[in-house]
Amino acid sequence: MRKNALLMISAVLLLTGCQAAIQDAYFNMWEKIGFEKREILVDRVEDAQESQQEAQQEFASALEEFSTLINFDGGELEDVYNDLNDRYEDSKASAEDVSAHIEKVESVADSLFREWEAELLEISNASLRRDSERQLRATKRNYSDLISSMRKVEASMDPVLSALQDNVLYLKHNLNANAIGALQGELSTIQRDVNILIKEMNTAIEQSDQFIATIKS
Repeated sequence: MRKNALLMISAVLLLTGCQAAIQDAYFNMWEKIGFEKREILVDRVEDAQESQQEAQQEFASALEEFSTLINFDGGELEDVYNDLNDRYEDSKASAEDVSAHIEKVESVADSLFREWEAELLEISNASLRRDSERQLRATKRNYSDLISSMRKVEASMDPVLSALQDNVLYLKHNLNANAIGALQGELSTIQRDVNILIKEMNTAIEQSDQFIATIKS
């Protein structure tokens, strides 16, 4: 049993090492045609920032559509359901887009830091090496704050999506006025979760600006 566990751990470490090597080779290829890892990182942070701004709009639209549903006072209930379902699907797609952009930020940042640490060993001047080490530590701290904020955004999307999905599916199975009454108590919870999400997104967007400013300086 212990031997099998060790083999599994070794396989995971080997796979992780292979993935890191593939990432480094990929970004090194871009460097050869004039795109530095630092530049790619800035671009990807900006892309992640934009994806969060778009997700804000989608989740706000979903909340608005859910409010419309709760205040339904006549007409085709199925049309309201279809609109809410569309907003849910758009929010879900936006959430997946945000997560994908976070992964892209992490991949280039990891490669940049590995390269930076390796190149420190090549600096023979002790004073210059210490200064570069100081810059690396500061950049890592700023990056850690940034990625932590982005992951909070990712986590904050889950309860909203889960609540929207629950309500959409419930409404799908009960397209009648009684269903509206059953869902009325859900509005305040979804409003609270969306407000938390938007707050987390605003924080992450602000930290993105700060990180970009420091890494460009």
